[in-house]
Amino acid sequence: MGRGKIEMKKIENTTSRQVTYSKRRTGIMKKAKELTVLCDAKISIIIFSSSGKLTEYCSPSTNVTQIFRSYHQMTGIDIWNSEYERMQKTLKHLKEVNQSLRMEIRQRSGEGLEFLNLEELRGLEQNLNESIKIVRHRKYHVLSTQIDTYKKKLKSSREAYRALMHELETGEENANSGFANSEGLSGVYESLCSMVNGRHNSEVQPSELSLQGIVYGWHDLIF
Repeated sequence: MGRGKIEMKKIENTTSRQVTYSKRRTGIMKKAKELTVLCDAKISIIIFSSSGKLTEYCSPSTNVTQIFRSYHQMTGIDIWNSEYERMQKTLKHLKEVNQSLRMEIRQRSGEGLEFLNLEELRGLEQNLNESIKIVRHRKYHVLSTQIDTYKKKLKSSREAYRALMHELETGEENANSGFANSEGLSGVYESLCSMVNGRHNSEVQPSELSLQGIVYGWHDLIF
């Protein structure tokens, strides 16, 4: 059963249109390669899809430039003329813009003012004043940012200094406290020694002794 005839009009369904484009594009490329090999033909194909995607093929024995040159020679149509004219117009416009910008730069530097009239000089002065305002605004912004950064650094340095001083003071207090405790323990030890010696040398046996403010009973003393 043969395939149905497809009506020659745009396929509205996006998916079907893409599938048809892909299949027929592949078929065209295949036919072009076959013609190149079988018939030694010089072929160049350039295809742009509806989405702007480029697909191209050119026979290995030639290139696109040679194909266009041969087309120009055979038909007498200069396909480059309009493009060349367009490029010339663009180049001329860019040269005029460049010249105008150079003149403006010179005038902003105080050069080339002898050909300006009063209105042009006033306009230049106004432009310079606006430029100065923008530069000053930017300068103040940079200074403000730097000042804020320095303030933060200064605050951080002060906090670090306070933390170090607090740590140092705490260390000194702990050292003094340790020294005082060692002296107190030494005094307790000496008192205990004196008490034991007194116990062996006398028959006095008090029920409690108060040493360095600490109350000990005989049952708390271990010899």
